[in-house]
Amino acid sequence: MTLNQFRNMFPDEGACRKYLEKVIWPSGRVCPHCGCLSSWRLQSNSARSGLYECSACAGQFTVTTKTPLHSTKLPLQTWLLALYFIIYSSKGISSVILAKWLGVNQKTAWKVGHAIRTMMTVHADSIGLLSGVVELDEKYLGGKPRFQHGVKHPRGKGTKKTCVHVAVSRKGSVRAGVIPGDSYAVLAPHVKRFVSLDARVMTDQLHAYMALGKEFSGHESVNHGIKEYARGKAHVNTAESFNAIQERAKQGVFHYVSRQHIPRYESPRVFRRQFSFESSCLV
Repeated sequence: MTLNQFRNMFPDEGACRKYLEKVIWPSGRVCPHCGCLSSWRLQSNSARSGLYECSACAGQFTVTTKTPLHSTKLPLQTWLLALYFIIYSSKGISSVILAKWLGVNQKTAWKVGHAIRTMMTVHADSIGLLSGVVELDEKYLGGKPRFQHGVKHPRGKGTKKTCVHVAVSRKGSVRAGVIPGDSYAVLAPHVKRFVSLDARVMTDQLHAYMALGKEFSGHESVNHGIKEYARGKAHVNTAESFNAIQERAKQGVFHYVSRQHIPRYESPRVFRRQFSFESSCLV
């Protein structure tokens, strides 16, 4: 969708509201307070647009009630435009640039961006375990440069960067999460939460992976230490490509990402890959 197509699709607040109601209530209105399916529209002069009242609990609500858009003062057009920019920015978009494009201040853009990233969170429990051929890889993200004002920041296990683990199915789905380290004790429960034991896992030769791989139906590894990046179908290039996008986003867009907010910045990339995979399956 081009920007002009977007503007034609959402010319006013009414069109934006109808779209959100169709997406959030595909089978009809649902009261966010009690879950009742029966409600009516309030049409008095004092009632704001899109306000409904539940016939069971008498609670009033709109399509944004109890969502990240709850009690928003911004036009719905601004929210959908922000969603458009974030979805179509392959490496993400900073709050400074988003503020300029939306015509709001930076703090507002920051809050809008995080609300949208929250909505883009793919819940692993709702879409099942990864199966087939699954690549595992970890990435140390964030932190300070290696050299800063004459101080050397260590690499490897001594680094203070945040460890982000990625499991990528070659069928298309991906799971990413922040973990405290790359030991077997940390990796084993994390990987088993996302990957089926029937899967064939592909890894590098990290010691923890060598032990963990024995618990799956198959395991192959490549030795990056001798510059072996692929051996037949054994490689972790898909997972490393995903991690490379994270690094480029951090270096070129956000410049610094705190440990606290890394999961939020992961959400759009995971969502984008999941959505692209599901869309390709429908073609």
